[in-house]
Amino acid sequence: MTVETIRIAAVLYVLSVAAWLTRRDPLARITWSIACAFYLAHVVAAFQSVHHWSHTAAYRETARQTAQVFAIDWGGGLYFNYLFTLIWIADALYWWQAGLQKYRNRHWIGAAVHFFMAFIFFNATVVFATGPTRWLGLAATCALLAIAARNRS
Repeated sequence: MTVETIRIAAVLYVLSVAAWLTRRDPLARITWSIACAFYLAHVVAAFQSVHHWSHTAAYRETARQTAQVFAIDWGGGLYFNYLFTLIWIADALYWWQAGLQKYRNRHWIGAAVHFFMAFIFFNATVVFATGPTRWLGLAATCALLAIAARNRS
């Protein structure tokens, strides 16, 4: 359940950002919200079955993974995950409350939110992932960058 929910969330995240970049705002908002729900299901599943509702266990696992990738025994990245969770929930709720146009018009706030989300997505799917997930994450990142570049001009 933990792996399946995050895979679905990641796919929906990519679809949502692609829809937002191409100004398909209603589709983007729906997929953004559903992706957030699957991400929250992933968090619950991970804390239930992997960390047994222990922040300390989650911190240690984050430190182990960070040490494996960067040779630094630090679990502080877990706090970035907590922040990511709060930002995604707040952003999805705001999008529904504010409406499509007001959401799009919050330029620097929207940019900050989406850059932070993209940073976490890239780390989760490329930096800390292995095998096919890493390559799919890299391909998704490149595709979203290409869409953004094309639509910017």
